[in-house]
Amino acid sequence: MKRAIIVHRWDGNPKGDWYPWLKKELEKIGFKVIVPSMPDSSEPQIEEWVSHLKKVVGKLDEETYFIGHSIGCQTILRYIEKENFEGKIPRIVFVAGWFTLGNLEDEEVKEIADPWINRTIDFNKIKQKIGKITVLLSSNEPYGYVKENQRTFEEKLGAKVIIEKDKGHFTAEDGVIEIPEVLNIIKKRI
Repeated sequence: MKRAIIVHRWDGNPKGDWYPWLKKELEKIGFKVIVPSMPDSSEPQIEEWVSHLKKVVGKLDEETYFIGHSIGCQTILRYIEKENFEGKIPRIVFVAGWFTLGNLEDEEVKEIADPWINRTIDFNKIKQKIGKITVLLSSNEPYGYVKENQRTFEEKLGAKVIIEKDKGHFTAEDGVIEIPEVLNIIKKRI
């Protein structure tokens, strides 16, 4: 059975933003959908988030799809990098994914973000394990670096990057509680 795992953002939870809507829509087309509550969402740590995702996924197979939001994208990449998997993950969709961030609120936030920004990722290991990857970014991303992040996704992962107009960080606070594009990407495999 096809399953989709949606990894929420920093300070997010499974019941927020667009996750409940997407879960319901994917279930309508036959997916088993898991939206795990990630540990210590207000102070996300790489090791804790990646090991939690590993437990949630269990046995990774070619029927597992991933959807990540913001730091959830990084979590998925870091999980895939470490997984001993010979197959291909058919589809990954990232929303507001990043490698570089700006406009962080304060020193505490910068300290939490620092390892996520500065700890390297072996993109070659990841590329061998993924089929198609699509990334949605916003023209008015509050954390900036849209072009830089776009370039990294395209060059390092061969991703198709779509820049949406004025979606902020794709949160409920930005007025985003549904993202039909994500559903269409999964359905059409574009």
